[in-house]
Amino acid sequence: MLTRRKLITQAAGITTVAALPQFLRGAGFTMTSVDNSRSITGAGSLKAHASARGLLTGCAVSAKLFREDDGFRKLLIEQYNIVVPENCLKWNILRPTPDKYDFTDADNLITFAQTNGIKVRGHNFVWHEAIPAWFAGMVTKDNAEKLLVEHIRTVGGRYKGKIHSWDVVNEAIWIQDGRPDGLRTRSPWFELLGPEYLDLAFRTAREVDPTALLTYNDYGIEYDNEDNEKKRAAVLALLRRMKADKVPLDALGIQAHIKADSKDGFGKGLRELLDGARSLGLQVYVTELDVNDDALTTDDIVERDAAVARVYRDFITNALESPQVKAVLTWGATDKNSWLNSRKIRKIHPDRLQRPLPFNENYEPTAAFFEMRETFDKAKKR
Repeated sequence: MLTRRKLITQAAGITTVAALPQFLRGAGFTMTSVDNSRSITGAGSLKAHASARGLLTGCAVSAKLFREDDGFRKLLIEQYNIVVPENCLKWNILRPTPDKYDFTDADNLITFAQTNGIKVRGHNFVWHEAIPAWFAGMVTKDNAEKLLVEHIRTVGGRYKGKIHSWDVVNEAIWIQDGRPDGLRTRSPWFELLGPEYLDLAFRTAREVDPTALLTYNDYGIEYDNEDNEKKRAAVLALLRRMKADKVPLDALGIQAHIKADSKDGFGKGLRELLDGARSLGLQVYVTELDVNDDALTTDDIVERDAAVARVYRDFITNALESPQVKAVLTWGATDKNSWLNSRKIRKIHPDRLQRPLPFNENYEPTAAFFEMRETFDKAKKR
């Protein structure tokens, strides 16, 4: 349950529940339970509560929103101590042609972050998606290694010393492809270079930026269910193999794209994952947290927000039991800009916007904000 503290409503001139701001009503507050939780900046911000426990907290940043919206940039400064570019460091955005890079958006975000004391995660060097259109016509088994190495050296070198952690390889495990080790075979990198592409990418990343924390990032490894169990085992096996082969690896990224209606919990499986990372000396980052509420049957915003907030609480509480978890980032900050509100994702309720993040379309905190903040407060210091 959300913490309920006393509110001196008279000072604010609030005398009925209906008079409370929508963000407080949506967070489950009542006339006797609201306090200075309404102060959400400064000491009341997410980053203040996270920092008190030695945690980083942040969000993915849409380049378009960052360019165009002063309110969004203000929110980043007020609430977060780490950010990650949503798309502008992916190949298809960064490399419009084989011999041209466009660093404009990435440069602007990283400069902004440095100016405001915000750390930056790099996302990502290697992924089977977000491949430029020119890739298929010119990349072969003969030149793929050279291209990958040059890409990591160029991008990693440009931002050397400015990146907290790189998602060096993203989503390399796909059990459905049938390999005993679980590696994704339907990936241009696997097809061109074989499984060796992983070690190559990590070794090159370490060479180019010795201070950045090198991360393997994946999804579908959080829940207590059979599918997640199989993928989780394959991810841990990959990490163990890499460490045994002395591949430079510092962290595991758990994406945590989770669902408000799931009947599966975060217990034994998540503990196994975190304990496995700890045994290998790896830090853990929650890298892309959001909660899909498309399957909720109710249209009532307060009820939906409460359901989403409960999932935030349950997942973050379980994750932060491990001292290895050093950062919690959401995939976006505001509901209206979430990837979950694309039409292809909203299959059950196509005409209803999802509410998966800690701020709504007006940059007001949702119930998830308050649950994140309270859960940070309850975590042991890192």
